[in-house]
Amino acid sequence: MIKLTFCLVRLPHLTREAFQDYWFNTHAPLVRSVAGALRIRRYVQLHSFDPEISKGTRASRGGPEQYDGVAELWWDSFEDMAASGEAAAEAGRLLLEDEKRFIDLARSPLWWGEEKTIIG
Repeated sequence: MIKLTFCLVRLPHLTREAFQDYWFNTHAPLVRSVAGALRIRRYVQLHSFDPEISKGTRASRGGPEQYDGVAELWWDSFEDMAASGEAAAEAGRLLLEDEKRFIDLARSPLWWGEEKTIIG
């Protein structure tokens, strides 16, 4: 399995609560509606808590400001993704257009990886 991890920063005009509400109640159903075309095996949203909760931990490590959330998506393989064709390309365009409504894409890193389980 391969995994896409997307660390999300909200657009400046949105509160964290408004961002997370839109992401969960509007964007997530959109992802669900195109999951078959994109061959997504699993999709998880990790919503951050109030930044004050982790302020001390971040400060002790000299860490940056936290993200507003993290999206995790799994596929069987790059080859399986590539086989999904034009329907997937259209679904990807649809999701990107929606992401532009609430995510500061320039400040939201994403990368492909493979999980290596240590515990659990």
